[in-house]
Amino acid sequence: MDYRSESTETLRNKCAACFRQFNRKEHLVEHMKISHHSRHEPMCGICKKHCRSFESLREHLIGPLPKQECKNIFSILGCRFCLTILDNSNSRRAHEGRCQFSGVNAGLLARLANLGIHDKLSIDTGRTRGPQVVALACKMVGGGSDGSLDLCARVCIIDEYENIIFHTYVKPTIPVTNYRYETTGIRPEYLREAMPLKQVQKRIQEFLCNGEPMWKIRPKGSRARILVGHGLDHDLDRLQLDYPATMIRDTTQYPPLMKTSKLSNSLKYLTQAYLG
Repeated sequence: MDYRSESTETLRNKCAACFRQFNRKEHLVEHMKISHHSRHEPMCGICKKHCRSFESLREHLIGPLPKQECKNIFSILGCRFCLTILDNSNSRRAHEGRCQFSGVNAGLLARLANLGIHDKLSIDTGRTRGPQVVALACKMVGGGSDGSLDLCARVCIIDEYENIIFHTYVKPTIPVTNYRYETTGIRPEYLREAMPLKQVQKRIQEFLCNGEPMWKIRPKGSRARILVGHGLDHDLDRLQLDYPATMIRDTTQYPPLMKTSKLSNSLKYLTQAYLG
């Protein structure tokens, strides 16, 4: 048997994104069909390998068994916080000093977020025209004796170009009994000086209505903004907000994206299936 030819054939059947190798071309084709590799995946700035998460990228660069070539370059040019590769060691030091993922800046960023520093909510004037379609998402912590009651603790609004318009932590109206840190990333100190729910509610409602009375909002010819999200009924309920259903586009209720006529798909499934 010609081992050189077998080795060459194996190298040919290599995924260009995650670098997995397959013995047969059919196996590579099947892998490409189900892997849904995307440019939005974390990617090694040195070898360009796609990783499924930032944790797997971290392991690739500085884990117990890293790729040695990448590790060597990363030790000189890589930011240990956000894993970005810089042009030279001076750029790396300057970048690490202001990197938003650094432990030094984490407390500052939390305080800025609490103050609603990402706050560009504004009513349109005759001379300016803001975004007409925006997306909203909330993070919930737990309240009640068993921590099962959803309390909004963080809210973010972005425009159609993924620019952050509004982002803040929200101070719940009742005590939090479960911060659900594994999924929310929220710690008690983030909520101590957070924006009160009533204030968040008022800012968002004014922005969505865009200077138009609620009773006057219509699907066509209205100044109010279209609101996009996943499970918006629940998010708006936890924010204690009312908004006309005709101005809402919810991926849990859009028939082409639903599993059945009465059952919606998860956001995890939708992002993997439609966005890769």
